[in-house]
Amino acid sequence: MKKIQIAIDGPASSGKSTVAKIVAQDLGLIYLDTGAMYRAATSVALLKQTKAPQEIISYIKENPISFKNTKQGQLVFLGSKDVTSLIRTNEVTNHVSFVAALAEIRTFLVAEQQRIAAEGGIIMDGRDIGTVVLPQADLKIFLVASVDERAKRRYKENKLKGIPTELEKLKAEIAERDRKDSTRANSPLKQATDALLLDSTGKSIQEIVQFIEQKAQAL
Repeated sequence: MKKIQIAIDGPASSGKSTVAKIVAQDLGLIYLDTGAMYRAATSVALLKQTKAPQEIISYIKENPISFKNTKQGQLVFLGSKDVTSLIRTNEVTNHVSFVAALAEIRTFLVAEQQRIAAEGGIIMDGRDIGTVVLPQADLKIFLVASVDERAKRRYKENKLKGIPTELEKLKAEIAERDRKDSTRANSPLKQATDALLLDSTGKSIQEIVQFIEQKAQAL
């Protein structure tokens, strides 16, 4: 199989990361979790108690974001610090849309993502992969699901991780994040004109994976 680029975009908790990880493993691709990069940047903003992009960028330059694959899954680091659990807390989740909308942060992280993707053989998921980060990707998927279904998925994930969560509050937070991500001035969440729309509501992860892998193998 040639070294293709696959872009998976969509709103929060639509299943992008879960699907991308499985496809990467099945097809021998590198998985780059762009959402984790923005979450890591958000954790820096909270740690430093700053909204200044240059302060956040300077910290990341000194403590680069990196990924490590293990049998237990992918770990995320800021420098030598494992922030895998930290970046999935409710506090980070509720602030990530603000940080991700900062133009300087996006420019910095997009350049990092494009550098890593340059050699091909990669799959990325996020909000603007097919429109901004990898506009020339060989396969683009726009993965969506109803707010109710996405809230239930996140609720189950949080329960398993021991993160206190209220389902109705989670629904409201996801709907609000959709609004922020779709209306931000810089790189808003939107479907690329050449992306395939895939609604995951009521579908199993395996059904979604199979659809994407069939499209990828047909390239």
